[in-house]
Order: sequence, then structure tokens, then C-alpha cells
Amino acid sequence: MEISLEGKVALVTGVGPNIGSGIALALSQYGAKVACNDVNEAAIKACIARIERNGGEAMAAPGDVTDEAAVQGYIGTVLERWGQIDILVNNAALLGGKGVLDETAADFERAVRTSALGTFLNTKHVGAYAFHKGGVNNFVRAAAMDLAPYGIRVNSFTPTAPNPDNPELLAERARAGLGPGGILTTGRPGGGLGGPTGDEPWRRPTRWTGQRSPMVPMGTTGTPTDIGHAIAWLCSDYARLITGTDLVVDGGARAKNFAYSPAEPADLAGPLPLIVLDQTPAG
Repeated sequence: MEISLEGKVALVTGVGPNIGSGIALALSQYGAKVACNDVNEAAIKACIARIERNGGEAMAAPGDVTDEAAVQGYIGTVLERWGQIDILVNNAALLGGKGVLDETAADFERAVRTSALGTFLNTKHVGAYAFHKGGVNNFVRAAAMDLAPYGIRVNSFTPTAPNPDNPELLAERARAGLGPGGILTTGRPGGGLGGPTGDEPWRRPTRWTGQRSPMVPMGTTGTPTDIGHAIAWLCSDYARLITGTDLVVDGGARAKNFAYSPAEPADLAGPLPLIVLDQTPAG
């Protein structure tokens, strides 16, 4: 089976250096032209450069996914240049890295608006033109029913916490004296989601900051490239009857039950070798 997205145009929101960049690269490697959206122009430029050095074609589509006028603007720009949008990946999201005790109402509201309103606005305005991939699960099911009469499929993906594999991101973290990141490695001491940030005497740590054990059935949650391969297939004609579903790409992390006890690392066969898409040397 050979997956091909030749002749298709994809719009990917939130093309930061980890998951978004990985998805955009994968779609381009399978033949799609990719419009790269983000509020950070540096992130867009880096994503486009990554696509182009690997032989793909991309364009910038800057704008805030929660601003309806901005969404209509960058969608119009893509249609003006390429005449169509066949694939929409609503990947834009905000991770503040704060726990409940430290999160502010403003930051929380912004994160919710980005995920929920951003998904709605892009789906609404691309809906007459596109196959939509990504989003909030309940919204996906409702949108799948509403858009099915137009031949538009609506699905979501759940990546949990993949291990970064973007050579530029890994090099940047190395220069900062950090590890590669990801769920199975140690990050900044005391940091990470829910990490303690205050100095109150009553505060207790909310995340284990030491080396993590491989609490994933397949031994790894994978990488953004794994997610990209899965999304490319979901966007292809081989998945023509798949709509209203959530595709989980996490090595079994979400499927495990509370009593799961992992095997020793040496006893884990793990997944097949990753089909690498970015051949850029790290460093």
C-alpha cells in the first residue's frame, strides 16, 4: 500500500517545532503542499525551511486561530495561491506547563479558546473546501455528522506526549544543556506540567522529576513523525469511510489499565523501526 497525497493542499495550524512541524513535514513528504499557520513567525519560517530542505512545498499562513477575521484572511491567502484546501489539521494548542495552583484565569481561558474556538473557526471556514483532521472529540463527532453530506470526513488524533525528533529542536535543547525531552526522559528539575513554581512552605511537588520508568506497553510514546505517518494515512483515500473517530498514537499509553506493570526494557520488543522523514543531521 502506497499512501499518496499528491495534488492535495493541507493547512496545519500551530506548526511549532515539535508535533506541528512533524505533521506538516509528513504531509509534505507524502506529496501535499502545506500551508503553515502559527502566531509565531519564527516557527512558521523554521517549519517551511524544514519542509523545503526535505524536498516539499510550503507557504506561510500566519494568524491567530481564535480571531475569526484572521482565520478567514489566511484561508483566503491559501485559496488564492493554491486554489483549494483538502486537508485541515487543527493542531494549535497552548501548554502552559503550570499546575492548578499556579495557572491564571487569563492563561487558562487563552488555552481553552485556542483549542476549542480555534478548532471551530478553522473547521467552519475551511469546511466547504476541506477534509478536516484534528480537534476536540465531542466536536469531531458532531462536525462529522454535519459535514458528511458534503463528502468531508472529520477525525481527531490523540498523541499524548511524544518524544521530540526534530533535529533543530533537539540541537536547541542540547545547546541549552537540556535532554531531548519527552515523557520518558528527565527534563528541567522541578519543571514540567504541574511542576512546583512557588516558594510557599506548604507546597509539595506534584510531578516526579527523576528518571521515568517505561510505563508504556510498547516502551515508547513515539515521535511527531509517528503521528505524521498516521495522519497522512487518515487523510488518504484508504481511510475513505473513517469519520467521527479519534486515532490514538501513543504506544498503548492510554490503553493500559491501572494494574499495568511494565516489562523490563530488555524484554520489550517495542514497535518496528521508525520510517524517518527528516534526514537533517543533528547539531
